[in-house]
Amino acid sequence: MFALAPTHGRAADPIQLQVITSLTGLGAFLGKQDLVSIQIGEKLINKDGGIRGRPVKFNFFDDQSSPQVAVQLTNQVVAAKPAVILGAHIVAMCNAMAPLVRSGPVQYCFSPAIHPDPGSYTFSSTVATEDAVRAQLRYFRTKGITRLALLVSTDASGQDGERILDQELKRPENKDFNLLDRAHFNTTDVSVAAQLERLKASQPQALFAWTVGTPLGTVFKGLVQAGINLPIVISYGNQTYAQMRQYADFTPRELYVPSSAWPPHPERLSLAPAVEAAQKTFYAAFQAEGLTPDVGATASWDPMMIVVDALRKLGPDATAAQVHDYLTHLKGYAGINGMYDFEKVPQRGLSDENAVVTLWNAGTKTWDVVSKPGGMPLD
Repeated sequence: MFALAPTHGRAADPIQLQVITSLTGLGAFLGKQDLVSIQIGEKLINKDGGIRGRPVKFNFFDDQSSPQVAVQLTNQVVAAKPAVILGAHIVAMCNAMAPLVRSGPVQYCFSPAIHPDPGSYTFSSTVATEDAVRAQLRYFRTKGITRLALLVSTDASGQDGERILDQELKRPENKDFNLLDRAHFNTTDVSVAAQLERLKASQPQALFAWTVGTPLGTVFKGLVQAGINLPIVISYGNQTYAQMRQYADFTPRELYVPSSAWPPHPERLSLAPAVEAAQKTFYAAFQAEGLTPDVGATASWDPMMIVVDALRKLGPDATAAQVHDYLTHLKGYAGINGMYDFEKVPQRGLSDENAVVTLWNAGTKTWDVVSKPGGMPLD
């Protein structure tokens, strides 16, 4: 952990911004990406003049993938009366932090799976779970895949996925879908064989396997053991290259992740020119460090840049209320995840119009964008 430093100071003093994320524990595969992404962003921001001529310094606090620790850290950070806190990245931690910032500071959570109340001080990154699932269902419906099964973990991420899938299947456009069966497992389970055998017996055309992090490896191994070769849909909290390398020997043959259109998509998809320009800058910054970014980096990049943009316009001594008001009315901001409009989509700025379906390409070891924004197939 780092000691808090004041956000005010002489013209040359760094502007201190606080980040809470999972640098250890089950969520570390994402939190470590946040660390790398924000450190690269810090260099880019300061090279571009910082905030009104003052450099920016991001301080990191490890929530240890624990909601209890996240609460302790939030209380510690809030005591210094900052205008904004960046993080956390995992649903349970973000949800634990949110009640502590009801009156400020602004909390910009990196998880897409939280759903803040409109007008609140909590904001959520990238496209929401419902937007991602909506795009995936639209893709499947167009392909004639309507018989589904669901396997979810019992933690907050899994519960969110199950609730959203149930919600989206009630939409009139999805009346032809049939959720044949569902099963649950604990994140500490070492096998999901029994659950998968039961789901296999229902004869689905595709399986939603909704969990994040280490438990996904248990699911993938179970799929191999059960001889299940269906299209598999997973949460885009798992859209990381490190995870795919770790699971390379038992990754499903047809693995889908609905997400924002952050993966490179040359000659396949054209986004708004300003969004393409933002993505070009993003990739160039990582390339300069000899790195390839994935979803962990993309989830923290836009919140960081949006907050810095706010402070550049409002001034480094802006209050939490001023930053909140700025974000609430921000629209036309081009980020790497799409064109933001917080007036149209409160607390998030993005909708299913920014969600695409991606497919893991084992040959090139990357995610191919296979749909237009909204989920209609490219071919």
